Amino acid sequence: CRCVPSEGAMMDNRFATALVIACVLSLISTIYMAASIGTDFWYEYHTLSPAENVSEAGRSIWEEFVSKDADEKTYTDALFRCNGTVGLWRRCITVPKNSHWYSPPETDMTTNCISFSLSDQFVEKYIEPGNHNSGTDFNRTYLWRLQFLLPFVSIGLMCFGALIGLCACACRSLYPAIATGVLHFLAGLCTLGLVGCYVAGIELLHRKLPLPEDVRGEFGWSFCLACVSAPLQFMAAALFIWAARTNRKEFTLLKAYRVA
Repeated sequence: CRCVPSEGAMMDNRFATALVIACVLSLISTIYMAASIGTDFWYEYHTLSPAENVSEAGRSIWEEFVSKDADEKTYTDALFRCNGTVGLWRRCITVPKNSHWYSPPETDMTTNCISFSLSDQFVEKYIEPGNHNSGTDFNRTYLWRLQFLLPFVSIGLMCFGALIGLCACACRSLYPAIATGVLHFLAGLCTLGLVGCYVAGIELLHRKLPLPEDVRGEFGWSFCLACVSAPLQFMAAALFIWAARTNRKEFTLLKAYRVA
């Protein structure tokens, strides 16, 4: 929709263009953010020979992996050995289909995933992963909790900003676009905080549980979507605020000129 200031002055084409671009950037960043939250490729482990690793340990690897009692060390070791991927909500490993301890390794692989429960998102992390008597690692505990909460705060702020933008169009006023821009800026900060918390959490985990020599870890495309979403939110915020403030300033000058 083309918003017109309530005072009756027609909005300049450059302001309309800025708002359209800002809305497109906001929509793209929201889609990217939602996709990154819902996918399981924030971090990926690549093992040279996952099938052989599984055969050596038998079915116990993925049975322990999918167990509700699996602690951080148990499922992290399985991620190392079985081409695992980790998201904000799920963890997955790649294993042979119908593999048994007495059968040779299979080339037909399948991916098994298990979701983190809500209690898992707020569980304490220990100084020595898997050792409940080692004490609480507060840094990793709060980083893990923040990486769960921040993406929802980010999406909520953008949705609230979009609602304010719709109200602004309905009221034929450009001034509320400033509030929309501020909300998108805060959403960008939350997304940037999410990325920082996740990177810090992974680095701290690997200091406790170093990667084996034959395992390579890297950030996945879900993580990249979140990284791209943050600058899009900042750019949308800048365009919203610029359009609203500049249009308001020009209208004030025009009104002063008419009075003079």
